[in-house]
Amino acid sequence: MAEEATTYQEDLLEALKNPQEAAAYLNAAIGDGDRAVFLLALRNVTAAHGGMAAIAEKADLSRESLYRMLSKKGNPEIKTVFKLLHTMGLKLAVEPETKGARKRTAQKAA
Repeated sequence: MAEEATTYQEDLLEALKNPQEAAAYLNAAIGDGDRAVFLLALRNVTAAHGGMAAIAEKADLSRESLYRMLSKKGNPEIKTVFKLLHTMGLKLAVEPETKGARKRTAQKAA
């Protein structure tokens, strides 16, 4: 029997069920410096961990507010991001930047 092909999105969501993979994926999105990229990554991690409705319920948020928060134009409050990450067994951490990363960030801002 031939193995059924999976899509990139299916493979991604399967990988993001692993907390280490999800953390690395979100860190890469943060490193990009683009809020929309981070929100897309957070949507994908949310989908991998049960979907919007299930995560919204666990985080004590309305499904609608979670969809708005993670939309392309979303602007979530930091406390809500912390709450959402905690619900999925993740946390946000701050690390010192490398010199190369600071230069790239400064160039993007200019």
